[in-house]
Amino acid sequence: MNSNITTAVILAAGLGSRLKHHTQDQPKGFLEVEGKSLIERSIESLIQKGIRSIIIGTGYLPEYFDALKKKFPVITFRNEDYSTTGSMYTLYVLKHLIKEPILLLESDLLYDPVSLDYLLEDSREDVILASDATHSGDEVYIQCSQQGLLEKMSKDKTQLREIHGELVGITKLSATTVERMAQFSETHFNDGKRMLNYEDALVGVAAKHPIHVKVIEDLAWCEIDDENHLERALNSVLPKITQRLQTRH
Repeated sequence: MNSNITTAVILAAGLGSRLKHHTQDQPKGFLEVEGKSLIERSIESLIQKGIRSIIIGTGYLPEYFDALKKKFPVITFRNEDYSTTGSMYTLYVLKHLIKEPILLLESDLLYDPVSLDYLLEDSREDVILASDATHSGDEVYIQCSQQGLLEKMSKDKTQLREIHGELVGITKLSATTVERMAQFSETHFNDGKRMLNYEDALVGVAAKHPIHVKVIEDLAWCEIDDENHLERALNSVLPKITQRLQTRH
């Protein structure tokens, strides 16, 4: 695979409070699907695609992620204020570790490993992976320009002129764009507004610098934020991923 990306950053600081008893004693990235946690599945897929360094932004129960260092090429960095901040603050506090292009991922994803290829094989610098409609609930909708550049993202459809895709939670970013996101966010943080998500910073940066959106139809993936998502993951998404992996092999 011709990719210059060897580093991934996984944002994993959140409490996962909507999953209740599943996350009382573990972060939601440690939800198991067929005997393996979401985050281990993701890490193994990343390594198979040539990723050599994985930075995990932790918060809630960080010792779970620290233990991964025994098995994988993982660095952890804790957002001490995880309970009162959003995902962008986690990226902000670990940005000093980012010196090169990255794949940025959320920790609660179940996805077909081919999702990574769509970004790694794309020659453009900054690319958001998007899917067509999933009807999964809690979607982040994306509005693009005619050129396929990011304009807006929102969970509220009424905030968008048109919907072109849904945010998957896997994004390719240059180190320069990460720095721009940090600079954009600093203004909010200095005003005491730390509940900022990385999506907000992407939209903020996209106003001046092009960020591409790559929409893949019928992508097998899901985010697991609540019981309904977990049920969909087990009954719909996982069988589809398994079938496609078997077909490829």
